[in-house]
Amino acid sequence: MRKKTIEKVPYLTLPKVSRKKGVEYIGVTAFRNIAHERHLFLEVYRNDRACRDIPAVRIVLDKNDFGTFFPETGKWSRRRIMADTWDGYGLVWQENRPGRSEYTLKEENILYSQEDLERIRTFTDDSGWSGRPWWGYIDRRQKDITAAEYNGRAARKYERRQQALKERAEQTPELPEDRILDYADRVIFHGQHYLYYKKHGGRAAVACSACGSVSDERWKPGTGYEGQFVRTIREPRMGGAGTCPACGAAGEYMPQGRAKGFHRKSSYLFLGQGYGKKGMVFRYIEASKEWQLELACGEREPEMYSSGEKLRISEIARVYFEPGKKRQTDFHKHNPYTGEDFWDDCNLGGLQNIPIREAPVMPETYRNMNGTFIQYSGMEEFQGSEGAINAADYIERYIQMPQIEMLAKMGLVRIVRELAECHYGIVADDRAERVDAFLGIRKEHVKQLVEHKGDTDILKIMQIEKRTGQRWTDGQIEQIAETGMDCTQIMQAMGYVTMQKLLNRISRYAGCEYGTMCSRASARLKAVARTYSDYLGMREALGYDMGSTVYLFPRDLDAGHARMVQEYNRQEADKRILEAAERYPLIKKNYRRFRKMFYYGDGDYIIRPARSAEEIVMEGRILHHCVGGDGYLDRHNKGERIILFLRDAAEAEMPYVTVEIDVGTLRILQWYGAHDKKPEEEVIGRWLENYRTRLQCMRDGTQREAGESGTDGTAVPLLA
Repeated sequence: MRKKTIEKVPYLTLPKVSRKKGVEYIGVTAFRNIAHERHLFLEVYRNDRACRDIPAVRIVLDKNDFGTFFPETGKWSRRRIMADTWDGYGLVWQENRPGRSEYTLKEENILYSQEDLERIRTFTDDSGWSGRPWWGYIDRRQKDITAAEYNGRAARKYERRQQALKERAEQTPELPEDRILDYADRVIFHGQHYLYYKKHGGRAAVACSACGSVSDERWKPGTGYEGQFVRTIREPRMGGAGTCPACGAAGEYMPQGRAKGFHRKSSYLFLGQGYGKKGMVFRYIEASKEWQLELACGEREPEMYSSGEKLRISEIARVYFEPGKKRQTDFHKHNPYTGEDFWDDCNLGGLQNIPIREAPVMPETYRNMNGTFIQYSGMEEFQGSEGAINAADYIERYIQMPQIEMLAKMGLVRIVRELAECHYGIVADDRAERVDAFLGIRKEHVKQLVEHKGDTDILKIMQIEKRTGQRWTDGQIEQIAETGMDCTQIMQAMGYVTMQKLLNRISRYAGCEYGTMCSRASARLKAVARTYSDYLGMREALGYDMGSTVYLFPRDLDAGHARMVQEYNRQEADKRILEAAERYPLIKKNYRRFRKMFYYGDGDYIIRPARSAEEIVMEGRILHHCVGGDGYLDRHNKGERIILFLRDAAEAEMPYVTVEIDVGTLRILQWYGAHDKKPEEEVIGRWLENYRTRLQCMRDGTQREAGESGTDGTAVPLLA
């Protein structure tokens, strides 16, 4: 669309304003030829004499495009006529009609004449639908144009993707299947063979999966003179090791009945190959080995007549890395409708997602890296320590953070694994070139970190030491790492004791030493450290003197911690009581009024409303239920639902049952005793039902009495 040319076209102007009430905008249309192509001009004017010459908005449509021009700002927009807003203009002042979720144009926005409507219908080729409002024709045409543009862009984008996919497949080296099969058999499956057997007396039929032969051998030596010259084999037992009598291959014994025809094991591996000038493609391959036992019908039962094994490989994904480009992953997919396999540049979704997991990397990958831009990635050293790795993720992290090479070659494999899994929180300065600056530790501790292969627990303590300006020995760092304490706990404790005294006390409380490599001892040290940190935190919160070593290091840590917990909980409960009294004062204020309405007692039980918010909170604490929550307090405070206390007549102040009643309907909503249980359920339930009936009768009688004696003839509710 030639916007500059369209801006030079004179405005159509509004011949005259409309006197129809409520009309805010009037549309005027015309056809204009621009560059030998017919365009529809729709100009919308404010219904005002002063705005007849310049429109509020000009909408222009041609065969394949549209645009919206705002004369006041001189800007163009691709916003459709039924968009949410018009850059401050009220052409499409919208209203939400009842029963319709979308916003619509006001019907008071009109066209100047019937000819304008006919031009719109003719241009949009939609004259057959007379029930559509005039702006609906424009909006539908704009939608069609937008959809066509989107589909065209999507089609072109898809074509570009398919062409790039085809080029990658053509430039990808051929897969060396023989070498992969040999590597998988040696490294992954360890050349495993199976010896299937079926015993009958002192003999056994043995089928070898390596050579496929079936032989009948004696496993139990004979008793006669000749028996000592007969060849015997090791007694076949499931899972035991044996040797094929025919080919001599070592294998694992498996009973004929357990074979189930065939069985298979599968695993994965990576193969890296050169791609392009200096790029690499990592091929994620599934290798499987299948063992099969062939049976034939015998005289009495199925008999073994052959066995075999077969190796297979299937390429799952290809991950491409090129200098200056993002990682690109292609996936091998299967179309169940056509039965064809194909490659695609996007993964499947949901449960069908194709994952790329850790796997061994073929050694020739590192030879193929020579001359590429990732030849110094350090992946070979990392895999040498870890075994199976996710090569694709490692290379991607290396491109993002080249310092991984230095860490891998130094043997800090645990840190490298954290970074390979995108756990960047352990990095202090991602632009640093030295290890100590990169990890945020002191230079003298780098050797110790290397000795522990980059243990992240030790690294965390080293970072705390550097960040807080402390100086700890290597032994102290290892011991505090074993306790599992975080920075807050460490610095809290060191506000009162030295690091060495803290470690000694934790060890004494735990009853075990550091560095024993015993999982039980390590767990005990961690538990004691948590308990002691919690003990110190509660003493601080309660305002105790922290200078006395008698209270700083209690003789019995568990008992001291239990006392602090009890006192801390009591103090928190007191805070809750004060808070409830402040937030819900009407409970106490209205107590006498509600007591007149709801108090009742007989020889067995009495029932009354709560005197205050504090009493409700204490009721919930003593009976261990939730009546002290804000919801119950708020409804009681508003007078909507009242909390009643049911007591034994002999012990009127002893909490027993808590009742919630609706003021309007006098319906008992719920009642519970201690721990949300219902004591004497039948007796209490029947008593409460009689109580409710009595309340209802009192209300009805009061209403009738008030209705008879009232001056206006209306009844006054008892509990209003």
